[in-house]
Amino acid sequence: MKADIQLRPSQYLGAALLLFLLSLVVLETLFWGHNPASQNLDQVFHAPTLAEPLGTDQFGRSNLARLSSALQTSILMAVFSVLTSATLGVSLGVVAGWKRGWIDRILSIVVNILLALPGLVLVLLFGALVPGSFFILYIAISLVLWVEYFRVIRARTITVMNSPEVEASLLYGFGPWYVFKRHLWPACKKDIYTLACFGAGNSVLALASIGFVYVGLRPPHAELGLMMVELFPYYSDAAWVLLQPLTAVILLVLGFHLIAGGEHE
Repeated sequence: MKADIQLRPSQYLGAALLLFLLSLVVLETLFWGHNPASQNLDQVFHAPTLAEPLGTDQFGRSNLARLSSALQTSILMAVFSVLTSATLGVSLGVVAGWKRGWIDRILSIVVNILLALPGLVLVLLFGALVPGSFFILYIAISLVLWVEYFRVIRARTITVMNSPEVEASLLYGFGPWYVFKRHLWPACKKDIYTLACFGAGNSVLALASIGFVYVGLRPPHAELGLMMVELFPYYSDAAWVLLQPLTAVILLVLGFHLIAGGEHE
């Protein structure tokens, strides 16, 4: 029996990139387990060895340990932000599209206000108010991401609720949960999947961007954007070290965006 859903080659590639990065985290934890904040000034910018597969940075810290810690931070930020923004955006989008009236008008005004301010500026504002707080950055990124879920799901809900199938279900006396499970969810799930994948990539990019301008997490915390800005003055001495967090950001964002590719039915 042929499968109903087939993944595209680009989606397999995206999954492979993410698995590769996750394997770095797992391998570092299992076989090396270095402290990412531990310094050794006698081993500044040492070349890769068996003990330090990615070498050391300007303070003699393990690049592999720091990259592993930074990847964990970025992936956790992506997961938490996507789960929160998807739950909030989908819930409010369904309510606004289903109930309409004053609820829809108020939520639409809130969304328009958020859209008037560029997302990265909002994240920078939150990061500047409470520097170095992972929780505050998570809240800020989630506030930016939920808007897209709301807009897409609201429009989809309005279309579905005006369909003959939903009208028939309501006439037969089926409740809201049945209507959501039978009609709304099948119509929205692909949009939610795509928005979640793009949102995860955007979360990683937003965290790295504010770290690069020194507004995000603070040293000695390992974060990809912060690692880049710390290593940038030494690009002429050890460009290969600077390329490590830069490559990690590219692979993370690319992986999520490739996975967001459509499905064949």
